[in-house]
Amino acid sequence: MVTASGAPGTAALLRALRQNGEREVRLVGTDMSERSVGRHLCDAFHIVPAGSDPRFAETMLEIAQREEVDAILPQSSFDLEGLAEHVERFPMPVLVSSPAAIERSNDKAETYAFLHRIGVRAPEFRRANGAHEVAAAARELGYPERPVCFKPVFSSGSRGFRILDPTVDRAHQLLHERPGSVAMRLEEAVELLPDEGGPDLLVMELATGGEVTIDGIADGHEIVLGHPKTREAMRAGLAMFFVTLDDPELMRVSNLIVEELGIEHFFNIQLVGDHVIEINPRISTIVYQEDLNLPYLGVKRALGEITDDELRGHAARVRPGRTALRYFDQLEFD
Repeated sequence: MVTASGAPGTAALLRALRQNGEREVRLVGTDMSERSVGRHLCDAFHIVPAGSDPRFAETMLEIAQREEVDAILPQSSFDLEGLAEHVERFPMPVLVSSPAAIERSNDKAETYAFLHRIGVRAPEFRRANGAHEVAAAARELGYPERPVCFKPVFSSGSRGFRILDPTVDRAHQLLHERPGSVAMRLEEAVELLPDEGGPDLLVMELATGGEVTIDGIADGHEIVLGHPKTREAMRAGLAMFFVTLDDPELMRVSNLIVEELGIEHFFNIQLVGDHVIEINPRISTIVYQEDLNLPYLGVKRALGEITDDELRGHAARVRPGRTALRYFDQLEFD
């Protein structure tokens, strides 16, 4: 069973699970929306409450038992906590880390604090609430001499992320850019934010440079199998182009993070330049190879069909330079 089956990576993930080279797989999709592409690509589909809804875990359990699923693979950060807190109730493996690991990963202030503590580069930051604290934090971090950025302490992906840059050309944004530009001036943000209250925000140093991510499978202590990749050509907040890398230093840094958090099963760690900016204890976009199918291997591991030592042996199959190009497709139905 694959949750959040309307997510952008769903089509590729489901195709990889089907084309595993070993067995026929029946796929059950769940999502909050009936317009989820999973409705059309899975063998069965169910609408479920939001991951934060108290009914979520019970609904997932009932569907999993009715559909006789062998494993549950969550795709969305919003589903993780609701599953992790009730994982002992599920008679089948749920590929999710502990509640503590998820909470620390989702709290960006906690994330950056422990990264600094274990010697991993992360942006300098201030936790702020309300317009006045955001303005003060931005100036402490160097605004307006240099741009800074902010996002909610608890968020997923690029939701709520904004760059504060005094050089923003508002006329150019209005006439030439698509709606939803992530750059604005501090004065605009202060005008929109409440004086007090609202969500806690993380005001931080703006990391610059190329984007890379490390994807893999962990055992709660270290990475069992994984590799880095570039993350390029952003469209609508999504990376559209990836190239697999051979970078032992990135793997070393990722191992430190996995060990600190105790991440199990799938993970994704994102860097901009040499700063770690995001830790996701879930599956993300994968660069697939015909001889290295990470999602399927992760499910086999959860089912006890492959050992960690056997997974480590697959590391030699990673092909640096392997490229993935994401594109938009569509399907029709009556």
